[in-house]
Amino acid sequence: MGEIIGVVADDTTGANDIGIMFSNNGYTSKVQIFEEEMTIEADVDVVIVDTDSRLDSGNLSYQKVYGATKKLQETGCSMFFKKTCSVFRGNIGKEFDAMLDALEEEFAVISLAFPKNGRTTIGGMHTVYGQPLECSAFANDPVHPMRESDLVSILQKQTARKVTSINLSVVRQGATVLRQAIEEKRKHFNYCIIDSETQSDLTIVAEAIHDYKVLGGSSAIAEELPKFLGPKPINKVLTDLNIKDENGVLVVSGSLTPQTKAQIAHLISIGVPCKVFDSRKVFSPTEYAEEVKRVSLEAQKLLIHGDNVLIMATNNQDIILETKEMGKNLGIDPLSISKMVSAAISDVTKIIVDEIDLKRLIVAGGDTSGTVSRKLGIKGNYVLEEIETGLPSGLALGRHMLIVLKSGSFGGEEFLSLAIKHLENLSQ
Repeated sequence: MGEIIGVVADDTTGANDIGIMFSNNGYTSKVQIFEEEMTIEADVDVVIVDTDSRLDSGNLSYQKVYGATKKLQETGCSMFFKKTCSVFRGNIGKEFDAMLDALEEEFAVISLAFPKNGRTTIGGMHTVYGQPLECSAFANDPVHPMRESDLVSILQKQTARKVTSINLSVVRQGATVLRQAIEEKRKHFNYCIIDSETQSDLTIVAEAIHDYKVLGGSSAIAEELPKFLGPKPINKVLTDLNIKDENGVLVVSGSLTPQTKAQIAHLISIGVPCKVFDSRKVFSPTEYAEEVKRVSLEAQKLLIHGDNVLIMATNNQDIILETKEMGKNLGIDPLSISKMVSAAISDVTKIIVDEIDLKRLIVAGGDTSGTVSRKLGIKGNYVLEEIETGLPSGLALGRHMLIVLKSGSFGGEEFLSLAIKHLENLSQ
């Protein structure tokens, strides 16, 4: 094998998102969930370590990214990429710093734009489908509300290192001019964020930065980098999927984003039965156990007859508010409640998968994807095929099954039904 690219991602769906960007260009990639004692086998071109650290404290996320980077360094990686959320949610300063500290480097180039998913950066200001970040749906994110759009300012508040940016007008003068501008910035700054509005802007950026040791940001630039890193010999680890399953496909949703809500509504409208976990039941151990049993049994009955099934927590606003109120009265904060609900959905999923030997699973929501994967003993996955932009299927590591782990805010209205068809075709 040639040079290996090492990526550290802060959530499971983001890890798969960047994996498919490389895979679309003939690279093989796999995701591994970070563990202190993990071993990484260099059997692919791109190894992505998922630290699942977006909701962690700053110090814990630093430790995980530092540890993950060291593991990748030991594996012999030559290029390192700190994958973040495409709108900079999370512990981005701590995590960029951790990667630089682990590598004993002092400079990283960052590209956050993702034009195919409506994220653009112009004059250092980030927009989502034409709206400034602070006016987008992410302004009300329950854990990381994004209240400003200036990327330099967002990152600078989280790091003692110096942050700068390069304007779109420079990018559009071509890779040579852009490269010179980056080298100038490098003399005085540690992080350099680069504007992009279109996919062709990203191509120029990739040409200018493809041989820097440390890169960061969203996955979109990874679709362009291979054009300049050179082709890889096709090393398909996955010639034999050989997964047969008479059960239906299970779809698990733990996301409350507008995109996932629309996808769920579409699934229900085409007749996929939906089993709803009542989130008010998470506070009483007895009610919790009864509700987990009810939802899992009802879903199993349908799945073993070959029906596809959706399971989810209540997305009825009144019940969500009531759940929060019940939690508040017990002194439980909203983030802890949402983790309790994720855990409940994971318990239901594990019972179903174990009882009927389910082999095809789709999970919507980054946090839920991580929780479900850990509960099922999934240690990561080989990245298979792209279903929609940034949304691939995977062959699980640690448990023989096909999975699709979907970021809450990604995908068109019909994505979940497309993903079901995709898994059905893969397992024919």
